[in-house]
Amino acid sequence: MESIGTWWMWAAFAAIVATMLLVDLFAFGGGTRHRVSLKEAAGWSLAWVTVSLLFAGGLWWYLDGTLGRALANEKTLAFVTGYLVEKSLAVDNVFVWMMIFSFFAVPLELQRRVLLYGIVGAIALRTVMIFAGSWLITEFHWILYLFGAFLVVTGIKMAWFSEHDPDLEKNPLIRWIRNHYPVTEKLEGERFFVVRDGVRMMTPLFLALVLVEISDVIFAVDSIPAIFAITTDPFIVLTSNLFAILGLRAMYFLLADLGDRFELLKYGLAAILVFIGTKMLIVEWVKVPVLVSLAVVATLLACAVAASLWYAARKAKPLA
Repeated sequence: MESIGTWWMWAAFAAIVATMLLVDLFAFGGGTRHRVSLKEAAGWSLAWVTVSLLFAGGLWWYLDGTLGRALANEKTLAFVTGYLVEKSLAVDNVFVWMMIFSFFAVPLELQRRVLLYGIVGAIALRTVMIFAGSWLITEFHWILYLFGAFLVVTGIKMAWFSEHDPDLEKNPLIRWIRNHYPVTEKLEGERFFVVRDGVRMMTPLFLALVLVEISDVIFAVDSIPAIFAITTDPFIVLTSNLFAILGLRAMYFLLADLGDRFELLKYGLAAILVFIGTKMLIVEWVKVPVLVSLAVVATLLACAVAASLWYAARKAKPLA
């Protein structure tokens, strides 16, 4: 598939990802047992967004000087739109993580290690799925319509079942693990496995990690087709996706304290999926410019956030 990515651009991006992971591991605490404050999470979230925007600026500067301003504008807008779409959809993933940690009674100071493994797993998974998706679209162009229909159905289901949380106690994988492998009754610090009376046992923290990784797979199936609706350039798709994922751990701890204020956000995310899916379905007849897509996604997200804050304030207001 045609792409602006050269070998050195791919290498530079890989180096940036590796560096950001190391920073996340050591500067942001990594697996260290530590409770992240709201101020710390907000600071790191801002830092990851800044790095992503600097990358977008560098990409525009390079393309402007080599391939012309029109292409530079097009590709940079596609990157920013893809980044915003992935960042928006990741919010729903964050809420699922909150539910998982609540179910297993994992305190905030023990969640960092699980999330680090979850982010690394998500990066590897997204990379494989994006290259596979690029190949499929190249070989079978009609699959874009399948992606579009899937996103529309997913968006409708997200809105329709927004009030229904899955019952993790009935999760078939968790039930199978509990039936085939000994699991401790309580957490054992940050350990995933312990030995009791000569028997190697799994801890609930590992079960939480399993569900976190499964949620990554499920949300990747939604978000990757959504970005292919913005652009089919694998370099733009991968970079925008992974930059959004890299800052996800900081965003999680930010929303962990603020999550109850965004009850209506799922409806905005559902609308974004329906819009993007519809865009893919009508692409042969109506080509929606990337700038229009960016404006629509940003507007839907802003409206959902504003409505959520208004609704939260109204609920908190004491009755007269």
